[in-house]
Parts: sequence; C-alpha cells; structure tokens
Amino acid sequence: MQQDKGVENINLVTPTSYVIQIIEAIKIAKEKGLKIPIVYNTNGYENIETLKLLEGYIDIYLPDLKYCDNELGKNYSKVSNYFQIATNAIKEMYRQVGAPKINRNGIMQKGLMVRHLILPNEIDNSKQVLKWIKENIDEKVYVSIMAQYFPTYLAKNVDKLNRKLTKKEYKEIENYVYELDLKNGYMQDLGEHEEEYVPNWEF
Repeated sequence: MQQDKGVENINLVTPTSYVIQIIEAIKIAKEKGLKIPIVYNTNGYENIETLKLLEGYIDIYLPDLKYCDNELGKNYSKVSNYFQIATNAIKEMYRQVGAPKINRNGIMQKGLMVRHLILPNEIDNSKQVLKWIKENIDEKVYVSIMAQYFPTYLAKNVDKLNRKLTKKEYKEIENYVYELDLKNGYMQDLGEHEEEYVPNWEF
C-alpha cells in the first residue's frame, strides 16, 4: 500500500468519469487500512449529484475556478454556464469538507483548496474570480493562483492566448490579492521556462 511508503495522499486527477469505481476502490482500501487523505483534483465543472455521491469518501477537494465570464468558458473550454456550474460545485465541495485542517507537519488532511490560472489579456476575469472566492467561501480556504500559462497547440493561433503573462499583468493580480486581503491566497512565481517541461508530441 502506498501509505506504507510514506506518501502524503492519494491524488485522483480528472476523476469524474470513474466516480463509481473510485467509491468502490476507496471502500476496499479503507477496509484494508487506508488512512491518508483522498484528493479529488478536478477542473471544477462538476455535477452536484455526482459530488453528493462522493460525500464521506473525499477528504480534500482541489478544483479549478477558471472563468467568471461564461463567454470565456464557451470560447476557451467549449462549455456553457461555466461560472454557475463551477461555483455551485465548489460550494458543495466546501459543504462536504469545510475549511482546511492541517497536521503538525503543515500538510492538509481535509478541506478545500481552489486553484485559478491567470490568462493573458484576461486580468479582469481573474479579479472577478478572486473576488467571488473572497465573498463566498470561508477565508481559511486556500487559494492557489497560478502564473504558469503558456500557449501550446491551437492556443498559439488565438490572438488573446498566444503569449505568456507579462510582468505588468502578474503584478496587477498580485496587488489585487493584497487589496482583497485573501488570508490564504498564494501566487506562483512568474516563470520563464514552463514550456521546457512539456513533451514534444510532434513525431
């Protein structure tokens, strides 16, 4: 079992399609002594009924909140009503697990952490997302603000997405985080070499 090797959690990435199987696997694992947290790592565009099935099985929810503007959801992710669906999902996640609980080593054991990726040319979107989190979720909830965006594949052909963040854009969001007084808001450093970590799939 992985917990015997010292891992901190079981991280389920983009797991929605396998919820029924995941629940059954967690039941079996807990019967065999699994005690480390189960993390549900999701893009945030989740069905409430699906999340309710997971109540009691998931310890940590790690959702994205990508867009406040539904038009961005349509344009960039081909989904409708992104903001309403994702925020309702996040509220349900919070209802289930509450504010973060941290162990003596500083490792989260239960709770909600919301991620947001800053997009170039969409600074107002990021501000509205962060404002919603501040006004609607417990201030103890962690907010991970990511600055790692860079264009790949078709994004290179989209005018607003075909570049990385500028220092000016990054600084504007950084200042806004302080202005909002997000208690547990953390910003990723603005990097320079993220694309080097992506495999070259052009064979």
